[in-house]
Amino acid sequence: MSADKTVNLRKLFGTNGVRGRVNKELTPDFVLRLAMATGTYFKGADLAVGCDGRVSGPLLTSIVNSGLASVGNQVWSLGMITTPALQFLTKDWKLKGSLMVTASHNPPEYNGIKVMGNSGVELPHEEELKIERIFFESKWNLTDWNKVKQPLPVTEKFDRYVASVLEHIGGTSPRRLKVLVDAANGVSVLATPLILEKLGSDVVVVNGNIDGTFPGRLPEPTPANLGKTSKILPSIHADFGVAHDGDGDRAVFLDEHGRVCWGDQTFALIVKDFLENNPREKIVTPISSSQMIEEIAEKCGSEVVYTPVGSVYVSNLMLKIKAKLGGEENGGIFYAPHVAARDGGITTAWIYKIIADARKSLSELVAELPRYYIMKDKVPCPDSIKAEVTERIRNLPVKGRVLDIDGIKVWRPPRSWILVRPSGTEPLFRILAEAPTKGLGVKIVNEYKTKLSRIIKSCQKHA
Repeated sequence: MSADKTVNLRKLFGTNGVRGRVNKELTPDFVLRLAMATGTYFKGADLAVGCDGRVSGPLLTSIVNSGLASVGNQVWSLGMITTPALQFLTKDWKLKGSLMVTASHNPPEYNGIKVMGNSGVELPHEEELKIERIFFESKWNLTDWNKVKQPLPVTEKFDRYVASVLEHIGGTSPRRLKVLVDAANGVSVLATPLILEKLGSDVVVVNGNIDGTFPGRLPEPTPANLGKTSKILPSIHADFGVAHDGDGDRAVFLDEHGRVCWGDQTFALIVKDFLENNPREKIVTPISSSQMIEEIAEKCGSEVVYTPVGSVYVSNLMLKIKAKLGGEENGGIFYAPHVAARDGGITTAWIYKIIADARKSLSELVAELPRYYIMKDKVPCPDSIKAEVTERIRNLPVKGRVLDIDGIKVWRPPRSWILVRPSGTEPLFRILAEAPTKGLGVKIVNEYKTKLSRIIKSCQKHA
């Protein structure tokens, strides 16, 4: 079964777990049944459970713990923790799985549940389907009354995680850098400042009090949400800044001038550093990533392996082909020897070491990378004809290399590409193009926007 067909079959799980508005889609009854279904899937195993700092976190966590216990699971209750720390501990403690109560970068009224397997990464989509079948058929394996296990509270949550981060990036740094951490009023404040301090950094934290209403800024670390942080950074003479999302699995960086660096740029810096020490190792990244990753990899004799868009695909392909490094353009970096999942903590440590070892500023390092421009657009399209539209796009005559694992991506000379893919959540197609100049990028987007609009109109006439 293809990845796209598996996604279409699922009714509860989205790109990253199950999400919804608290007490709207995500009601206590719904969460209880989902936890019972997940616990039944794990067949009474020991499972870790944690949450981010959202207002609804304690409520939903207690329901998840109860649902898991009701079907015979032993819960290791971690309380507030970053998603990557929970994922690392799942792997490190050799647990069968774990559940994280989080909505990551979504607004404060949202929450959700991510389900991880024994590798610490989210379950493949075909395994999520098994949980959904248990959920919809109400086939819980309720345990006997005298076999219900009380949650085991865990207090030492970050020691092993931080030690692993430092071990994999090489320990303390020869240079003492000043770093601004924007924790987004989220749980990353429990981990990233500690990692940086152990590296020898001077750390300044903003939005550092955990508050599920996110009073400092919305939790998604976009340039629009980082305006205040951008202004603070140069005024305190920091060497660079890092901004996290609500659960700490993504890290977006700002240079010494307060300019937000594109996620592919910092991923490219890490790829370059990694391949200098690990030549010919494969790099895993989604189909939407910049070609600068492929350009750097080819110079080092390495191969880039593409996945559909979504961290679950990156993680599970890394495990399948035993790749060590993966990354996304949104600030997610995956390092399998630590844990094959997005981890804002190890990403921050890695960028710190790169800057310190190079004895250059972040802006100088970024300026040395190949320069490309990404342009985005979208075209409305009814869900009912998306499959036919995609097939017609696939059959368009092209001159360059084509990849169709998630929509259609076409590489075009000179050094450009176009990606057209149907949205999984909205009635539209997304268009993404990359080129060495803005003008060429705009031209390619407009060309395909016209083609796509014509195809959609034609399909609607025959629908």
